[in-house]
Amino acid sequence: MVKEGSFVLKDQRILELIKENPFITQQQLSEKLNLSRSAVAGYISTLTKKGEIVGRAYVLKEESKIFCIGGANIDRKNRTLSQVQYGTSNPVSSLQSLGGVARNVAENLGKLTCDVSLIALTGEDQDGEWLMKQTKQQGVDVSQSFALNGEKTGAYTSILDSSGELVLAVADMELYDRFTSGLLEERWPHIASAEVIFADTNLPEATLSYLIQRADKEDRHLWIHTVSTTKMKRLPEDLSGVGVLFINLEEAAELTGVHGGTKEEWREACDLMIGRGVSKVVIHLDTDGVFVRTDTGEEEYAAPYPHTLEDGTGVKEAFISGMLFGYTHKESFRDSILLGMAAAAEAWQSTETVAALSKEKLYNQLQS
Repeated sequence: MVKEGSFVLKDQRILELIKENPFITQQQLSEKLNLSRSAVAGYISTLTKKGEIVGRAYVLKEESKIFCIGGANIDRKNRTLSQVQYGTSNPVSSLQSLGGVARNVAENLGKLTCDVSLIALTGEDQDGEWLMKQTKQQGVDVSQSFALNGEKTGAYTSILDSSGELVLAVADMELYDRFTSGLLEERWPHIASAEVIFADTNLPEATLSYLIQRADKEDRHLWIHTVSTTKMKRLPEDLSGVGVLFINLEEAAELTGVHGGTKEEWREACDLMIGRGVSKVVIHLDTDGVFVRTDTGEEEYAAPYPHTLEDGTGVKEAFISGMLFGYTHKESFRDSILLGMAAAAEAWQSTETVAALSKEKLYNQLQS
C-alpha cells in the first residue's frame, strides 16, 4: 500500500498498475492504492500533462513495436526412436514445452530483444498460468492476454519420425472459439500502436475478418500465418488488409487450386492470392527455402542456409520472427527474408520448439 505524502512513489505505482492493465479504471486504481477517486484523477491528469500517459485508455508512451495475436498452448512432442510403424505402438522420446504459433513468434522476438506483446487466450488453469509466466520470462508483454474461467488451455500434440519430420499432429483448441472480435476491439488502442501486427488463423473466422478489415481501413501493417489447411479456410475472400501472407505449398494449393512444384506454378498461386488483396505472399517450401512474390510483380527465391535437419517443429515461426526482426529494424524486405532464413536454419538445428535465437547468430549466418 502507498502511504500518503509520498507523491513520487504514488506516481510510479500508478504507472506500474496502468502498464499491467491500461484499461484499469480510476475506481480500481483508487481501491488498489487506498486513495480517493478524486486524488487518483489528479495524479492521472499530472501524468498526462507530463506525457507519461497518452490516450483515453491510459496508453503509456512506451509502446510495443510488434503485436502477436493468436495461438498459445501446451506443446507435447513425441519423436519415434526408429522408423514409424503404422497400426502398432512406436517407442518415442517425449517432451512438453510452450507452443502456439503467435506465442512462438512472440517468444522468438523476445529472444531477439524486440519490443513485443502477445494477445492470446488460455484457460484459468495450471497450464495457462505456467504458459503465460514462462512466456513473460522470455521478454514478452503478456498483460493484454486473457485467462478464461472454466476453460481448458489449448494443447498441441505432434508425432515426429526419427529424422524430425512431422508425421501427425492433433490439436485441442476449442478454447479459441471464444476469441471474439469484441476482445480485439477492447484491446485495439494497444494493437493499433504497433508497427506490425502478426496474427495466425487459430482465430475464429469472424475475428479474422474483423482484424483484416480493420487493418485495411486503418492502413495497419498486418502479417498472417495460415497455420494449417483446415484453419486456413477461416480466411475471408477479401484479403485486402493483409500485408504479408505466410503459407506453405499444400495450403497454397488448397487455397488456389494450383498444384505443382515449379516456379511458374508458385507464381500463378501467388498471383491468385494477390488478386484477393494480399500485398506480399511468402510460400514456405519446407527444406527448400521460400518463394516470395509481391503485388508489384517482384519476386524472390531464397535458398536455405546450410544446416543439419534436427527437428522441423517451429521452423516457420522462426522464419517469420527473423523477418519481423529485420523489418522492424529498418532492413530491406529482401534482407528481412534472409534474416528469416537465418532464423529458420537455427530452428532446424534445435530440438526445442523455439530455438535459442540471437541477433548475433542471425547476422553471423548472413555473413557466412
